[in-house]
Amino acid sequence: MRKILFIIILINSALRLYAQASVDAKISPIEMMIGEQSQVVISVQADEQAKVQFPTFKPRQELVPGVEVLDVQNPTGRQLILTLTSFDGNLYHLPPFNVKVNGKELKTADLALKVVEVEVDTTKLEQFYGPKDVQDVPFQWSDFSLSFWMSVLLLMLIAINYYFYLRLRDNKPIISHIKIVKRLLPHQKAMKEIEQIKADKMVTSENQKEYYTKLTDTLRRYIEERYGFSAMEMTSTEIIDRLMQTDQQSLDELRQLFMTADLVKFAKYSTMINENDANLVNAIDFINQTKLENQPTETIEKPQLSEADLRSQSERRVLKMIIYSIATVTVGVFCYVLYSVYQLLY
Repeated sequence: MRKILFIIILINSALRLYAQASVDAKISPIEMMIGEQSQVVISVQADEQAKVQFPTFKPRQELVPGVEVLDVQNPTGRQLILTLTSFDGNLYHLPPFNVKVNGKELKTADLALKVVEVEVDTTKLEQFYGPKDVQDVPFQWSDFSLSFWMSVLLLMLIAINYYFYLRLRDNKPIISHIKIVKRLLPHQKAMKEIEQIKADKMVTSENQKEYYTKLTDTLRRYIEERYGFSAMEMTSTEIIDRLMQTDQQSLDELRQLFMTADLVKFAKYSTMINENDANLVNAIDFINQTKLENQPTETIEKPQLSEADLRSQSERRVLKMIIYSIATVTVGVFCYVLYSVYQLLY
């Protein structure tokens, strides 16, 4: 009895599940003109947990020969909406749609679609007219007047701007460039000249007067740039006395160098090679002991312009501003004219 009761319950549950699942298909409208559209709605009545699988359709696919699918929608998962059209007058039979519910295939009822052609009375050909020729639109000045005057304004702006451009071109520009000049520091210049003295082998040269003249001139220029007094125009004694006021370090070697140089240049004193080397070393030591590092090596030089040059520069700036302003207005007017003509033609 228990087995029989269990089998009855299973059969009853299966029948209830099958009875709950159903599919339906409706078409609206059933009759349409050529090129119009009709919709087929496929609906499924089933449990919420039931798995529904609709047939697959793609746009531009023929449902049957002569009937085309335009659009496919599945808004709720329980409905499939097909938008159909046809361009051939006929009565079309739409076969049943197969829908799977929980793996079981269910079929809808058959549908029909009637496509009606436009009736044409071929016995009255005089009522049919061929394509009309291009019609001339009457000219109205009010439609073109604004575009015309804006075009005239555009030409005037171009002419004026060209005139100002010629004025700017013919007026020679006053170009003033700010120059950044790189310079050597005083000790760098002095060491460069001493290196040149070494390269020329003047230490061992027989012309001792030339050697000491170049060596002392190098020191004088260095002292003048380093300490800021006119060492080139002062005697050796005056230079040493002035240095003693500004620099308290021992200047015995420098004093000996200047004394030897004066004797060679003015008293025809002759020195030995080792004495020349010692004086060169003393000059280098003095430069290294008194040099100032971490000084700026670049200077900015601004050109000095006359009043006429400054006035010319100011006039050129004004001309450039006028030219740029007129050019901007010209571009705006040109775009407006193009847009107006486009609106009139299209």
